[in-house]
Amino acid sequence: MPPLIPFEEITHLFAAFEHTAFRLETRRGYATDRAGARFQAFMRGVDPAPEPEHPWNANVRHKAVQGARFSRVRLVDEPPTDGQRFLMATAAGNVAAGEDIRVLARAEAERLGLPDWDFWLFDSRTLVRMHIDATDTTVGVELVDDPAQVLAACRARDAALAAATPSAEVWARVRSSV
Repeated sequence: MPPLIPFEEITHLFAAFEHTAFRLETRRGYATDRAGARFQAFMRGVDPAPEPEHPWNANVRHKAVQGARFSRVRLVDEPPTDGQRFLMATAAGNVAAGEDIRVLARAEAERLGLPDWDFWLFDSRTLVRMHIDATDTTVGVELVDDPAQVLAACRARDAALAAATPSAEVWARVRSSV
């Protein structure tokens, strides 16, 4: 395994990128979500309130004013897990800030040959591969500079974005079925 660095060492990239920041989310849930009060309330039937002043959303708005764009594609199972439902329920706040969040069925992602691991791709140049353990906890990240791997991530991004559906559309269908 390549040397991992703490996630905190790459957070400057979220403010430093110039054009695009893309995330592929492949997990069925994330430990940080499950540990939070919003997730616990969601599991009790409370809709998550938008958080427009959250630092993430403030940065998304700031980057949008500069002409930069955040986007992500989340893989979901059929039926979606609690973690996936929570992410769809909270997406509206991120979208309102300017982030493009889409959903793609896991089966379609497999058909497209998308990676089965999470990553961030900044400006089609900097690939950050997330290393997440069996408990859905990020244990570190890997900065990848190999051009072939970066190109593969660019292709995965393009395929995922083209095939995915806006999160709000999928959430409306999922929500009406529960």
